[in-house]
Amino acid sequence: MLMEDRDGQIWLDGAWKPWREAKVHVLTHTLHYGCGVFEGLRAYKTDQGVAVFRLQDHTDRLFRSAKILQLDMPYDKDTLNRIQREVLTRNQLDSAYIRPLCFLGSEGMGLHAANLK
Repeated sequence: MLMEDRDGQIWLDGAWKPWREAKVHVLTHTLHYGCGVFEGLRAYKTDQGVAVFRLQDHTDRLFRSAKILQLDMPYDKDTLNRIQREVLTRNQLDSAYIRPLCFLGSEGMGLHAANLK
């Protein structure tokens, strides 16, 4: 399956969007300068439902990484944990790899990351 043929929902900038509409601008600061943070989490099927391996540990590490880069996180940890679980439900997944990515936007172009969100 090609990536552009996928269906489903992606959470981007605080809203759920169809897969094909989840896009970032070519001038996104993180694309040019690498100032972003990400995590990789494994979700898997169990007898009790879908489990996300060490969800809180991964979310804590994401926030620590953002702090090191001085990125302001617009959402709290509980919200991100809820969203990471909800992405599985919305996309009817019982086995998946979740990739939260926090990046600086495209409000301006330049070496400095001030006033970007």
